[in-house]
Amino acid sequence: MNQLWRYVQAAIGVIVRHPITGTSIIPVLSDGRIVLVQRRDNGKWSLPGGMVDWGEDIPTTVRRELAEETGLELVKINRLVGVYSDPGRDPRFHSICVLVEAVVNGTIQVRDTLEVSEARAFSPGEIPLGELSHDHDQQMRDYLNGITIVA
Repeated sequence: MNQLWRYVQAAIGVIVRHPITGTSIIPVLSDGRIVLVQRRDNGKWSLPGGMVDWGEDIPTTVRRELAEETGLELVKINRLVGVYSDPGRDPRFHSICVLVEAVVNGTIQVRDTLEVSEARAFSPGEIPLGELSHDHDQQMRDYLNGITIVA
């Protein structure tokens, strides 16, 4: 019985005490503008993205999150910008974020209105750096500086 309890505790630890994997996406339109979303929970602009669902790979998550949050279609993932793992990067929980640059097309239209209030395209100079949600200021700066990072 004691050994069974140790296995149960170990299983709970694996489920509850491990970081969640997610994505952030830098969606780039054909004219070079970058699409950001305004979050409902804090009102701040952020990169679209979200958690990787069970059975998904990163490209599938990118495609799904783009469609839900911006209405845009993934044309291709251009490059990996970085992997962000600081336990304090997301105030809700410990998450590991895979940031990619993606070429997108279509019409901007928020479909997930519970999480996102607005989606808008910004030229790189118009992005409200210093005011983005979570650690998206760092992510955007790394992208704009051409850095690929593991942080």
